[in-house]
Amino acid sequence: MRAVVFSGAGGPEVMRVEERPDPTPTAHEVLVAATHAGLNPADLAQRAGRYPAPPGAPADIPGLEVCGTVVAVGAGVLRWREGDRVFGIVGGGGLADRVAVHERHLAAVPEDLDDVAASGVAEAFITAHDAVFTQAGLGLGERLLVHGANGGVGLAAVQLGLAAGARVLAGVRDEGAADRLRALGAEPVGPATVVERAAALGGVDVVLELVGAPNLPVDLQVLATKGRIMIVGTGAGADADLPLGVLMGKRAWMAGTVLRARPLEEKAAAVQAFARAVLPLLASGRVRPVVDRVFPVEEAAAAFDHLAAPGKFGKVVLAFGG
Repeated sequence: MRAVVFSGAGGPEVMRVEERPDPTPTAHEVLVAATHAGLNPADLAQRAGRYPAPPGAPADIPGLEVCGTVVAVGAGVLRWREGDRVFGIVGGGGLADRVAVHERHLAAVPEDLDDVAASGVAEAFITAHDAVFTQAGLGLGERLLVHGANGGVGLAAVQLGLAAGARVLAGVRDEGAADRLRALGAEPVGPATVVERAAALGGVDVVLELVGAPNLPVDLQVLATKGRIMIVGTGAGADADLPLGVLMGKRAWMAGTVLRARPLEEKAAAVQAFARAVLPLLASGRVRPVVDRVFPVEEAAAAFDHLAAPGKFGKVVLAFGG
């Protein structure tokens, strides 16, 4: 197989593309042949040495998701057969053209999604659905604020919130991204407008925080009584002072979450909840993955740099070619 490999922690110089032996699926795993692979902010953190792979995952091959065609199945696999198109999540090893993944961490790809679009689904939509609905419990008619709405998870959360009948405020700084979010049906807000707009709506019921600690004072300020803050990303910083009096006075709830390090059964539950709730929306076209740019795998370092830079709208994807 071809894989993106990290030889240490640091910048582009620690990355290379290598030929490795194909993984051998265990009894309850399948082997997926991938033509494309989605990048995620966690891959940047792993390259920098801040987010090592969990036990059992490849330590030096990043990548948290997989999309492709099943080419082999373990002896105990019941759900999948060779030739099935699937996508799902892995603890590591996703930036390769052959990936072994547990059968319960996969879902079927809707027929009308091509390989590029499908490669931008799993990590973004599973994370967004789990955070906003399973954990924060967003309901019909509630108000959702998504900070970092132009990224993969942010765009998934915006679309899922709108599909569920929520009023969605999309936190972005770029005017071009604001126009595209407005076209989706969200209301773009920036640092200068978010507090006033949230106040006019009576506060927001759920905040999905994908940026980090600098937003926490605003998150608490805009939160409605009994509101919920779900912290998924900390790229702009992880340390902040927490005014407990504000949290208590609003009877609010705040939590952090990660998907990668969860036990097998918890990951399986998140994937299956996604399959029940989100796959029909993807199949109907009501929500769609958004891909910002596709890089050939030989330009993986440039793809990582693009992911780290501002101004994206959607997922960054690697193409493995033939």
